[in-house]
Amino acid sequence: MARYTCSFIVSVPIDHLQGLLIELLQDCELDVQYYTADYIMAREVPGNIAFSKLVTVEVLIDKSTATEAETRLSIVVKNEELPLQLDNHCRQMFEFVKQSIEQSRRWNLIESLAG
Repeated sequence: MARYTCSFIVSVPIDHLQGLLIELLQDCELDVQYYTADYIMAREVPGNIAFSKLVTVEVLIDKSTATEAETRLSIVVKNEELPLQLDNHCRQMFEFVKQSIEQSRRWNLIESLAG
């Protein structure tokens, strides 16, 4: 199972963050399946890639440490594919979502930590 993680600190009002993240995931052609105030799960739409390679993206919003100025969030990108190659589909989607968050004009990125 391939799994990649990254944490971010962004400057955006906490009340707007969830909606902005949902829009960003949809822009990445992911289908948001479930969300709560501090969690979002989105999946890649079947059709263009083998079922075992379909990616799931989980976003965790740390509301316990959120301030007016910044909020910490983490993403986990995973699938059932064995990561036998460094440049596998899951890694490509991880880099795509990570880059989308880092370059988004929806907020100011303060910090990005790949894990």
